[in-house]
Amino acid sequence: MREWLPKALALLLVLTLLAPVFGWAAGQVGYAEPLENAAEATGATDDTESTVSAPLPDYAVPGLGSAMGTFVSAVVGTALTLLAALVLGRLLGADADAD
Repeated sequence: MREWLPKALALLLVLTLLAPVFGWAAGQVGYAEPLENAAEATGATDDTESTVSAPLPDYAVPGLGSAMGTFVSAVVGTALTLLAALVLGRLLGADADAD
């Protein structure tokens, strides 16, 4: 195992556990996504129609509170990102091993 991997995983764990704090802080300061702000300012949201439903829209999980929904979203997002990176790394590593 690479020597940096445990440190990287520990950092991801800490950030995942802090996700509800970041969500709470964003609510306290009235943070909104910049792209959503730009769309509202230009009127681009007036006639919008959703074509794809997000699995965890606005980092919420039905039936869970805001902090717990943010936490679950962070865990799911982190796990999916790590899985995608692992698969991509294996695929790219397999090509490098063949050379």
